[in-house]
Amino acid sequence: MTRLRAAILISGRGTNMSAILEAAQQSDYPLTPVLVLSNRPDAAGLVHAEKAGAAAIAIDHKPFGKDREVFERAMQTVLTEYKIEMVILAGFMRILTPWFVRQWEGRMINIHPSLLPKYPGLHTHQRAIDAGDSEAGCSVHWVTEGVDEGDVIAQARVPVLPDDTAEALAERVLPAEHKLYPHAVKLAASQILARS
Repeated sequence: MTRLRAAILISGRGTNMSAILEAAQQSDYPLTPVLVLSNRPDAAGLVHAEKAGAAAIAIDHKPFGKDREVFERAMQTVLTEYKIEMVILAGFMRILTPWFVRQWEGRMINIHPSLLPKYPGLHTHQRAIDAGDSEAGCSVHWVTEGVDEGDVIAQARVPVLPDDTAEALAERVLPAEHKLYPHAVKLAASQILARS
């Protein structure tokens, strides 16, 4: 079976990354996460990635200042070095430039904590509560130049309870993300393989 060489980009704990690393142990999974890349050297997820057998590399974005593209070119060098064929954003807290997005068009996906197209951007759980929505959830989508605007690959829904806070809702959405993301990664990787 052909398996794509994938990189997972993180900025923090990497709980979605962990779910994907675990799913990738299955023999019928269409990719191998060979690299975990973080923009924060202190990201806790890097330790778990190493234990799981993936290369764990940090490129601190801070020395690059406001020049996001120069930072991304440094990332691109590492992605090329590892012969990466698919990029998975899993809590990577940087808005990507059009330059980087174009490098990975049709081969990069992201998870977002809302039922897109509702609530792109930040504060998604509070916005769902403020709007009186009966359900919230998460979406996995293809990354395009517009923030959270790419086609949705899969979604998971979670009820909004009457006394919900943004924090309580986020805690209930996270386990749904951990189930959804490995499944959506498999769908996306299969689509990439079918096109190649």
